[in-house]
Amino acid sequence: MRNRLIPMLAGIAAACLIFAATAAANSQSPFHFGFKKSKQGSLPSIAEEGFMNILQRQQAIFLGNTNSKELYLTFDNGYENGFTPRILDILRDKQVPAVFFVTGHFVKDQAELVQRMAKEGHLIGNHSWSHPDLSQVGAERIRGEMDKVRQAVAELTGGQEMKFMRPPRGIFSDRMLSVCRELGYTGVFWSVAYKDWDVNSQRGGQYAYDSVMSQLHPGAVILLHSVSRDNVEALGRIIDAARSQGYEFKSLNELQMKTYR
Repeated sequence: MRNRLIPMLAGIAAACLIFAATAAANSQSPFHFGFKKSKQGSLPSIAEEGFMNILQRQQAIFLGNTNSKELYLTFDNGYENGFTPRILDILRDKQVPAVFFVTGHFVKDQAELVQRMAKEGHLIGNHSWSHPDLSQVGAERIRGEMDKVRQAVAELTGGQEMKFMRPPRGIFSDRMLSVCRELGYTGVFWSVAYKDWDVNSQRGGQYAYDSVMSQLHPGAVILLHSVSRDNVEALGRIIDAARSQGYEFKSLNELQMKTYR
């Protein structure tokens, strides 16, 4: 009996080691946030993607209440291309809240715009200091990237709370999101987006309008890049058309309260 037990225990131990190694590898493995887009009000395929269990475990945001016609507007601000003031004008005039995910470059270069965002009631999120692939760096580097942005924004705004982050280029891992959660951040992704970040490939306001409106669905988190001329040309129309369909624009703080209270 003992002769048979020893190999059995050895086999179990080996299986446990393999499982542990696989789990560790999965926590390190990078994912690019991507999915099949929404069509005609249906939900995108995020729930079917292989990274869904990680998003759930790390309590990341990518959708609001899908039973309610609510929308959450988010902008990535890696650098300023001359359009953010107009975006802020439109949001102010139409009374729409948004969250702006800023990098160190934007904070250093556009202090007045950061202050205006906070003054006009928008949230400011963390997009890292130097826009690296955070899934490929250690916990100390992640902490440094996050802390520098948070501190710089706090100094400009008088201490506005910063609790949302968006991984640069949408690349993430379980470990990376976990480190950010330990720092007090909720990872924010999206459910509506299109290729708007290439400033050398702008296709006009109508293209931006059609790209966003064709993907609208209840609970959508919309990602737009502030460097896009197309977006600023289409933004007012998008807001008006969405509202005409019964949608309401809400602050990400409201989604956070609903989802995790």
